[in-house]
Amino acid sequence: MNKNYIPLYRKYRPQTLEQIVGQSHIKKALSNAIQTDRISHAYLFTGPRGTGKTSTARIFAKSLNCKNGPTVAPCNECENCVNITNSVPIDVIEIDAASNRSVNDADDIIQKVALAPVHSRYKIYIIDEVHMLTPQAFNALLKTLEEPPENVIFILATTEVHKVLDTIKSRCQRFDFKRITTEDIAKHLRYISDKENINITDDALSYIAQNSAGGMRDSIALLDQLSVLNSIDEAISVDDINKLLGRLSFEFLNSLFVKIANSDQNGALEILNSIYDQGNEPVQILSNFLEYLRNVLVIKSVGASDSAKIVQINESQISIAVKSVENIEVHQIVALTDKCANYIKELKLTSNPKLWLDIAVLDMANLAQNTKLSDLQSRLFALEGGEAPKMVNVSAYNTPPSPVFKQPLQTPQPSVKSADKIEQPQQNVSEITKQPANESISSPVNTNNIDSLWNKFLDSISSIPTRAILSQQGFPIVIKPDEVIIAVKSENWLKKFTQEDNYHKSIAAAAKAIFNTEPKLTLRSPQAGDAKLKKEQSFSSDTQQVEESVPPKVLNFNPSTEDEFVDEKVNTITPKMETRPDSSFHSDNVNMVMDLFEGKLIE
Repeated sequence: MNKNYIPLYRKYRPQTLEQIVGQSHIKKALSNAIQTDRISHAYLFTGPRGTGKTSTARIFAKSLNCKNGPTVAPCNECENCVNITNSVPIDVIEIDAASNRSVNDADDIIQKVALAPVHSRYKIYIIDEVHMLTPQAFNALLKTLEEPPENVIFILATTEVHKVLDTIKSRCQRFDFKRITTEDIAKHLRYISDKENINITDDALSYIAQNSAGGMRDSIALLDQLSVLNSIDEAISVDDINKLLGRLSFEFLNSLFVKIANSDQNGALEILNSIYDQGNEPVQILSNFLEYLRNVLVIKSVGASDSAKIVQINESQISIAVKSVENIEVHQIVALTDKCANYIKELKLTSNPKLWLDIAVLDMANLAQNTKLSDLQSRLFALEGGEAPKMVNVSAYNTPPSPVFKQPLQTPQPSVKSADKIEQPQQNVSEITKQPANESISSPVNTNNIDSLWNKFLDSISSIPTRAILSQQGFPIVIKPDEVIIAVKSENWLKKFTQEDNYHKSIAAAAKAIFNTEPKLTLRSPQAGDAKLKKEQSFSSDTQQVEESVPPKVLNFNPSTEDEFVDEKVNTITPKMETRPDSSFHSDNVNMVMDLFEGKLIE
């Protein structure tokens, strides 16, 4: 170990008020107080860590006790200045309240306060992290802080001022330290790099500054860590920082975002697996992706030129991000951000983080339900013009939602007032139910529809992660009492479903549950004839019994006699409504929208 080595954050600690980076309002106030000899007996320095609170307290103490002072520019050479710089506790005593927080420690301070300074004008107590003191210790110091002995000054420093008692705060002059700007941090890091002959790019220094949360000490400490990579031939770059800190590069994150934005689930999983195989932890992957989403959200919202100083990427990366967000809207990025943040919470609680990481990416890559506002607007215009709506393109393997109603578009009839109703003889229930099938309104569940059985199959899977992944990656080919064939798009997930017992047993149990039999279960990759095979499937009477065990509620409507509805489940007749025959089965808002669109119900 080199005893002469001094960490950079200690070596370049400011020694005068002018050397403090940022905090111009505090430097001016303290300088004026020294020059006008208006020194208070107690100060409270508050602000985020690494913003210069303790350094300012030491400089202020030197300015007051320097043999050439009080002065704004202490000499840093006299005995008092040297003792303060080296933290020698003679007349300037530094106390860590985190480890000296009891009432006994406070009593010890009170007893020594009465002693006069040894070599200096003032006896100064710097109490760091003062919020850690117990209420009893605060109360013990209260009287001393209010009326300290002559030539005694207290400087309290804290990162959590809300935990300091109001009675203490009211007896101090308070100075709030602000986060240091990225530009000021980068400029100071360049100064240190040149002094230490560290070969590092300006982009890397800006990247360090952007990720330091406004703290100078953290920035210098990271630069010190990177200095071991120093080389004359090649400058330290942003990629070197990412590798050292285990962070994902912009290129990886941007590629993942492009796949997600294009709803390319297979491509997103491939990139995700390559990132995971490099040793990156699931929480770290999603946390880095969340930061990326924040950057592209800013770029999409305020534009590339105005976001240059806000986002944590350089100009060339901003231009790449601009192209990546061309075909996605702000509200879609917000939705992705919300999902990503929620899955980070799940990852911190689960015992199987890789599984939830895959689910998170698959969920985010399914933008079929996260429709663009422009698509919704065009569909609205199409509805108002009486044209077929423009639908959002969905992957061929995605199962379309089952329609709630199957009813031909009809021209709305004028409303009939109750006084003008024409009484018609009541028809027999059996006559009404003899209407042709194409003139009836059916429920969402269709016993002859493989998609309906597929939904029922998914609902029967007890494992939530397995159900979520199979709904994204799988699509049904055959669902019969004697055979179930499911195609899986991802080779990785096909391997898991077929070789890992926990997945396979859960899927097999669902097949058994819907038929009360044990059909032959086949999980395989997609094949060329799958669409035709799925279309040609015909159900036997045994298949129909699956749905008939719990008969769905089916409402048959006879257009020729629009006076009545029949509820086959309860076998009763419902009188016709005044305005539209189906209004009783919707909320008022739905009826209003249907009236607005001239009574047309479009699937």
